[in-house]
Amino acid sequence: MIHIVLVEPEIPQNTGNIARTCVATGSPLHLIKPLGFSLEEKTLKRAGLDYWKDLDLHVYESLEEFLELKKNCSLYFASTKGKKVYSDIAYPDNSYILFGKETKGLPEDLLRDNYDKTIRIPMINDTRSLNLSNSVALILYEVLRQFDFINLKKDGFLNL
Repeated sequence: MIHIVLVEPEIPQNTGNIARTCVATGSPLHLIKPLGFSLEEKTLKRAGLDYWKDLDLHVYESLEEFLELKKNCSLYFASTKGKKVYSDIAYPDNSYILFGKETKGLPEDLLRDNYDKTIRIPMINDTRSLNLSNSVALILYEVLRQFDFINLKKDGFLNL
């Protein structure tokens, strides 16, 4: 199981899209306050469609609270300042992947303290970053690929 962690997300549509991705992959979603929106906001619910009832959602009051509770877990930190490419890591089961807020990313002191576990998505030099929900999907599906998409439906069915 892979856990997705959003630290102080600001845009409800991104969080809604990420929630939908988490439900589709069986990945718990962890939200760390302050949030830039209400969990009852219509745009959040609309982006997540009717998947909210199936979401394994955890909410924390602060990053400090989360880090204290998960101090013995495998944590990875997604950032454009990352040391390693996300696809070069062999993620252990039950890893937590942290993503920062849309406008600032993760706190720099957190990245400095965890630089060996800071991962990045390769981009050309002039690109600031990818959309948060796209970044989560890219990295999450790479981790799931490493586990051969265990528990996910891999075949489609077409009525001909």
